[in-house]
Amino acid sequence: MSDKNQPIVGIIGMGDMGRMYAKRLKAGGIETIYVCDKPESFESLKKELEGTGITPIPNGHAVSRISDFIIYSVEAAAMTSVVREYGPSTKIGAVVAGQTSVKAPEKEAFEKYLPEDVGITSVHSLHGPTVTTEGQPLIIIHHRGPESNVKMVEDVFRSFKSRYVHLSYEEHDSVTANTQAVTHAAFLSMGTAWNHSASYPWETARYVSGVEVVKVNITLRIYAAKWHVYAGLAMLNPSAQIQIQQYAKSVTELFKLMVENREKELSDRVWESREKVFGWKRNEEPPIPSSSSSSNSKGEEQTRDPILLSEDILNQFSLGSKSTEQQNQNQNQSSSSSPNSHLSLLAMVDCWSKLGIRPYEHLAVAGTPVFMLWIGVAEYLFRSPTLLSSAIQAGLADRIHRPDDIEFVVAARGWSECVSFGNFDLYKRRFEETSNFFSPRFEEATKLGGRMIKAIQDMQSGKKTDSQPNVQ
Repeated sequence: MSDKNQPIVGIIGMGDMGRMYAKRLKAGGIETIYVCDKPESFESLKKELEGTGITPIPNGHAVSRISDFIIYSVEAAAMTSVVREYGPSTKIGAVVAGQTSVKAPEKEAFEKYLPEDVGITSVHSLHGPTVTTEGQPLIIIHHRGPESNVKMVEDVFRSFKSRYVHLSYEEHDSVTANTQAVTHAAFLSMGTAWNHSASYPWETARYVSGVEVVKVNITLRIYAAKWHVYAGLAMLNPSAQIQIQQYAKSVTELFKLMVENREKELSDRVWESREKVFGWKRNEEPPIPSSSSSSNSKGEEQTRDPILLSEDILNQFSLGSKSTEQQNQNQNQSSSSSPNSHLSLLAMVDCWSKLGIRPYEHLAVAGTPVFMLWIGVAEYLFRSPTLLSSAIQAGLADRIHRPDDIEFVVAARGWSECVSFGNFDLYKRRFEETSNFFSPRFEEATKLGGRMIKAIQDMQSGKKTDSQPNVQ
């Protein structure tokens, strides 16, 4: 795209994602970028962006009147009111997009408040502002206007080196519910459980390596982000609400089978979910394939390699320090074989099974780094009949993790009820209470998470990881 053909880009909303978009688009060669935030933030925004080549202006009316491509980067819950305010000022022939995680309210607002002579080609980067855009899915939704608008949007984001995924508004909300909503609910519940236990998981020998460090790290990464991102996705997406309710139900029902010592029913249910989700029969030791078949959003056959996390990869990382005694105790024991019901993972696969969700398909279409890690540890546990049998037996007999499991059940039900109420203030209070509890470890979790993702991606591409063992 030559400079003379470049569109003028406008961004309404300069939160974390709006800032990321503005700075990376500018670095990628977009010459003219106008941005705005709340009117009271104008002066501070001018100081922040001085010398960057990004031009702040007082409000969304000005951005809308002079920009060829306008991105609304605001909270999903505020989208309707912001578009109602600034949408009528949109330049004739401009293209408008929304960078929100829930598209149903966005679609309704755009159709209602944008002039008919304005195109709608929306976007959504399926990652947070601290994650590299390269190789990550960027969803593009062409809803209204000529097909040439799609090419323009692709050219604007070319420097991101993202993987373009073309979906409809409805397909987007279904995919994001499947890849994000219930995954977030699981980790929100873990964090709340640890908070209510008044226990930092990295301070015990139970949560410092292997599968456990993935759980802890993702929990910390989620609580380090903005609460409204998860609240909007959970409460404004009908598919998400259904999935979060089912996850809480799966957690509760599996835990009841454990405490009632109903071994046969628990075992049958877990092995059945294994076969429905992964295709492996009971006690089958599946071979390691070169690839597995899945379908893309258009139903076309494609292949993708399984994630296949190994103990070598998982044990490169830790979030705590083991004492000499603990190290001696675990010297000849895999971290994943220590007694643990892995209730959160059993319930996730059970939830996917009950709802008919095929996680690999959604990962291939528009999976996030967090979703990749989550499927990876679930696959790791369920691939091995020995590990899965140990988790079932631990759920029935282990008492060390039982208090944590009780707190987890209560937390999962609490988050489900919070979402069903649709109360953003309640969601914010629940989130921030736990976020404040974990905040001292956010920086470490972000760095470690990046190294974990890179190590797994390098493993899948056949590269040798440069990550060092026992990163603390």
